Order: sequence, then C-alpha cells, then structure tokens
Amino acid sequence: MKFNLASVFETVADAVPERVALTYEGRDLTYAEFDREATQVGHLFAAHGVAPGEHVAIFLKNCVEHVTSMVGLLKIRAVPINVNYRYTAAELEYLFTNSDSVAVVVEEPAHQRVLASILDRLPQLRTVYVAGQPDAALVSAAGERGVALVDLAGWRDQPAERDFAERTGDEHYILYTGGTTGYPKGVVWTHDDLFHKPLSGGNPYGDAHPDLAAVAAAAQAMPPISFLIAAPLMHGAASYAMFFYFIFGGRLVMLRDFDPARIVDGIAHDGLQSLLIVGDAMGMPLADEMERRQDEVDYSALFMITSGGAIWSQACRDRFKALAPGAMQRDNFGASESGNDGEITLDERGNLRVPATDQMLVVDDTLAEVPAGPENVGLIARLGPVPQGYYKDEEKTARTFRTLPDGRRCSVLGDMGYRDHDGSIVFLGRGSQCINTGGEKVYVEEVENVLHGHPDIADVLVVAVPDERLGERVAAVVSPREGREPQLEDVQRHARESLAGYKVPRDLVVVPEVKRTPAGKADYRWAKAVASEHAPTPA
Repeated sequence: MKFNLASVFETVADAVPERVALTYEGRDLTYAEFDREATQVGHLFAAHGVAPGEHVAIFLKNCVEHVTSMVGLLKIRAVPINVNYRYTAAELEYLFTNSDSVAVVVEEPAHQRVLASILDRLPQLRTVYVAGQPDAALVSAAGERGVALVDLAGWRDQPAERDFAERTGDEHYILYTGGTTGYPKGVVWTHDDLFHKPLSGGNPYGDAHPDLAAVAAAAQAMPPISFLIAAPLMHGAASYAMFFYFIFGGRLVMLRDFDPARIVDGIAHDGLQSLLIVGDAMGMPLADEMERRQDEVDYSALFMITSGGAIWSQACRDRFKALAPGAMQRDNFGASESGNDGEITLDERGNLRVPATDQMLVVDDTLAEVPAGPENVGLIARLGPVPQGYYKDEEKTARTFRTLPDGRRCSVLGDMGYRDHDGSIVFLGRGSQCINTGGEKVYVEEVENVLHGHPDIADVLVVAVPDERLGERVAAVVSPREGREPQLEDVQRHARESLAGYKVPRDLVVVPEVKRTPAGKADYRWAKAVASEHAPTPA
C-alpha cells in the first residue's frame, strides 16, 4: 500500500489515544485531543476555500498552531509550505510567490506587518489565517487588496468528524531548503516516498511497515518516549523528526525558541529522554548549560542525543558523553532532497564517515561508480525513494535528481567523498563550498570540524577569500567562547595537529556571533562577505 502522512497520524492516534502527543508551555494534548483539534483546523481551512493540492504557507514560530496547521492541511490533502520566519520582505515575497501559496498562517505582530508590506505583490494569495490578534497594518492591507482575514481560533466551531476525501499516498509534501547559498528551492516529495525514506518506513531498525495495521501495532508496542526538538519546525530535520516520533506514538515537548536553560528544565521536569539539536550551534550552548547545572539535574534518563543538519564536532560530543554517559549519540546524515541517509561518524583521524550501505554510491560526472580509495574522490549519489524534483525548476531538477545507468533514480547534491576499502564512505564536503588554494582542494566541513575542537572557539564557518598567489586561501570566521580571545597563531597550531598545512586557515576573523539560520544552518554568504572585508593580512 501507499502511505499518506495524515492517515498514518490518524492510525497512531486511534492506537494510542490517551498518550500525550504534544507538550507546549504547560499544555498537554493527548493523541485523541490533538487529532480532534487538527481535524477541526483542517475543516477550517477547507471552509475558507483551501482545496486539495493547494499550497498554504506556515509563517509561524514553534507553537501548537504550527503543528495543528500542518497536520490539518495534510488531512484535507493540501500542502503546507515551511517558511523561514527570519526572512526579509524580499525573501518572503519570493517564497510566497515561488510556492504559489494561496493562503498564509501567521501569528507574531512583526511577521504580520512584514506580510502586510508585500501583500499587494502576492496576486495568488486569497486568505490570511491569523493566530491571535490581527495587526492593524495587516487589517488595512488585506482590506485594500481584498484578501480575507480568518481567525485561526475559529477551528473550535468546526466539525470534528474525519469526513475527508480518500487519500492515495501520491499527494505532495513540499519542503523548502534553507537558502543559505541562494534562494530556497521547494523539494517535492510524495507522501509515500517521504514515509519510506526520510521517515524510514516508520521502522529505522528493520523493514518498512507494510500497512497501517503494522503502524498501529508498533505504536502500541513502543513505550512512550518524551523527546524535544530544539530546532524550529520550519527546518526540514525538525519536521521529519516530529513525524518520525509521532509514528512511534511519542510525546513531543516543544519550545517556541531555542533556549538551553528551558531544555535543561525539561530534562528535569518533563522527563525528556531524547533531544534533537542542530550541530555545535545548538550543542555547545546546551552543553554549557548542562555543565553549569550538572549538580542539580539528573541526566540519567537521557538515552538519545541526535544532531542533524550541521557539523557536530567530537569536542561537543565528548562534553555530552561526560554529562550523560548512558545516552547514545547519533549524527544524522541527510538532506531535504534525500531524507535520512544514515548515521555519520568521526573516525580516529577526524574523517566524517558513513558506514557501508547500499543506499549510497560514489560516482563520477557520468554517474559511473568510481573505484574505492581516497585517491578516487567523486560525487555522493543517494539512492532509494527520492523526491519528484524541485517545484517549478526543471533545470535544477534535471541536474539533481538523476537516473543511474541501471535505471535507479538518485539524488546528486554536490557532496564529495570517496568509498574506503572497507566499504564505508568518507564525506569530504559540498563541492560548491570547496576551496581551491594553489591547486589543492579544501573541504570546509573538514576544517570546521577540527576548529570546533579549539577551546577558545564557540562557533566557526570556513570560507575562501581571494589570494593573489594562491587564487584562494582558507579563512575562518569564529565567535569566541565567553571570556576567551582566539588568536590566529594558536588556532593554526591546533589545526596543524589534524590537518595538512594547506588546509590550515591563513586568516582569522573574530565576530561576536557567527550568523546562522534559526535552525543552526551555516550562512556562508554572510561569512564570505565578512571574511573578505575584514580578514587581516595572512601570517
């Protein structure tokens, strides 16, 4: 059978109705309560004109309305569109227009005012659903433009029956990429492919569930798990994790914003067992807070700390290991365009390594598999169920989602690596971020991973800056740990312990804070501009 995400959620809700599905700011919703509310939210969208297949932008921070809107839209076979709430007006205009969104769900007054400022440039937008009090600027702009304003709280007046049309599993789920190296792109999955790849068929340690009855039985057999997603739900890894744990019948503890102190409070008071962070950008400040309070909080209930979407250094992992020695650590390797590709580990030489798998190949530009060995660097091709393509971008779709000579479809995202002789794949980095310094190739993720282990560095991005002799040279933009002052010579000495000389940063730019997206994703455009403008003469 083919799986639809809304049907999967409803199956779990019927299987474990009394379990808590969602905890947010002191409010607990059981699976039965949450499913009922999401059903009513779905009816509200439909009552105001959202049709199956239409796109609705979710312009919200983490909140109950964010989750019920997503699930409610899936119930009526509409398509939720994730929105980075830190985008500028121009970026939002692009996203709403590119996604063909017919409606937007918005809450914060500042977000409403930004939406109001571009409303006359969004011809397809018909409706704005407001969670909370509508801002005067939005009321005025909507009136002038003829856009309907709907109070999202009106879901309470909608029916709670699941009298929805039949679902097929071929419905679309669109996830917009972070856009840290260009405008974001909408990755189009079918529900069934998303269930089988990013969500591992509902069973990450065995065969995919064959049908909904198996989903229900597995949820009933799984002990309740309390998990917290530190990242915003508009980030792909966070939304994947949310659905993943819902399939397990788990309890999502959600915070509006990343807040290390409140996460530690949750470990103490909500019995958190599993945490999802995004690399060192979240891991380091969380480790700081956990160390500060280790004498007052018991971390022994933690059994899993997972990172996804950014480099998670060995130095950060070691700190968590000392704090919660019983907790498993998992660094997920994946992307919006490929879903869950497995676990990435650090070997004794500091290489980022994915265990041997039949779900990835290393290929050349013609998609022919290259021989094993570090001298044979190629493109990493992800196999298995892959997206339909990028929304409204045939050129990038053809370049990324390709067909191997044997007929299998794959995603080729520009990640470079090689297959070692033991079958594992060593990940070197994204080719688009590769630095060519005097003919030598430097993959920035490798350098960043080493620099994250420096005791004076809180966060780091590595970029290329122009060099008259070498063409490009390696520059590091770093933010210091509290009370520390990183020095170029000391950072270089640390780097040389693990890296070849040509990979060692020649420049060091210290900034108060390394700029990342709300989800912890690197902003390389910003880092390159800062490094180019402020990098001193190399030593």
